[in-house]
Amino acid sequence: MMRAKEKFIKEVIPAMRQNFGYKSSMAVPKITKVVLNTGFGRLVVGKTGDELKKIVEAIIGDLTLISGQKVMGTEAKKSISAFKTRQGMVIGACVTLRGQRMYDFLERLINIALPRSRDFQGIDPKSVDQSGNLTVAFREHISFPEILPEKTKVIFGFEVTIVTTARNQKEGLGLFQLMGFPIKKY
Repeated sequence: MMRAKEKFIKEVIPAMRQNFGYKSSMAVPKITKVVLNTGFGRLVVGKTGDELKKIVEAIIGDLTLISGQKVMGTEAKKSISAFKTRQGMVIGACVTLRGQRMYDFLERLINIALPRSRDFQGIDPKSVDQSGNLTVAFREHISFPEILPEKTKVIFGFEVTIVTTARNQKEGLGLFQLMGFPIKKY
């Protein structure tokens, strides 16, 4: 099986040059970063200090296992009484992957996590935006192989955004299909 970066260099670049008529291999769109993002404000609302700390630590720990990189907690910018949030309260987590970690994560995403996720029938082509970036949401984080469902205290959802240098949706879709993403055909 070919690694993601190797596949991009040996197969995707020549195919993209042929399909879209790029003159140089440097003009071919590439994946620049992968962002994992989750908001767990709903899970921590109305919890005491200790319960809140345990939930936040569990979610950040699991997201760190999935990404292979330290996760940053995102704090509420202002207090909103209707949502029971206070300014400075941790209500989310995000991590940005680049380089080799990004390619390792993409391999696990394509080959293991997407097929294991519940009721998965392929990625909708509408998930690729007008700038050629793909956003995939996971309802349950336990579809990743690093997470043991028996030991998980909190099940949470998160989204993965794959950012590319593509100029439009068509180029982005072409890149993702050649990289091996299971995109539905219409």
